Amino acid sequence: MTELLELRAVVEAPPDRVAELLLDVRPGGRSPMAATGEVTESDTGDDFVVVKDGSRLTVSVDRANREVALQGEWWYRGVTSVEPDPRGSRVVHRIFNVAQGRGWAVRFVSRGPLNAAPGSFAETVRRLGELLGVSAWVIED
Repeated sequence: MTELLELRAVVEAPPDRVAELLLDVRPGGRSPMAATGEVTESDTGDDFVVVKDGSRLTVSVDRANREVALQGEWWYRGVTSVEPDPRGSRVVHRIFNVAQGRGWAVRFVSRGPLNAAPGSFAETVRRLGELLGVSAWVIED
């Protein structure tokens, strides 16, 4: 597994409060990251598979570590976590290449998702702040 991108933000709320909202990712959930698509009825816990337009996305929520992972069918794994920060919480989003073999092809197909990630992360952070009624911003490097 190779990390391809890391994005960070600050949300001026306690980590448990941010995580409670962020980790509510089942379809119809309150999280700005809530999955869209169909979940099989047997997937009732924090680990479930969403099917949308024929593609499967495996979602794993780790409440103890305040973390949610979304993994596609081939190369993509996105992990978003909430950590303590002196200003409240730090939200960290990492994108990994988990492809087995043919890693060279990931350089081509990952361009779109990697280029879109900063904008979608900024929108997630903005929505978190809005929903929690606090300031939230992306940390620019």
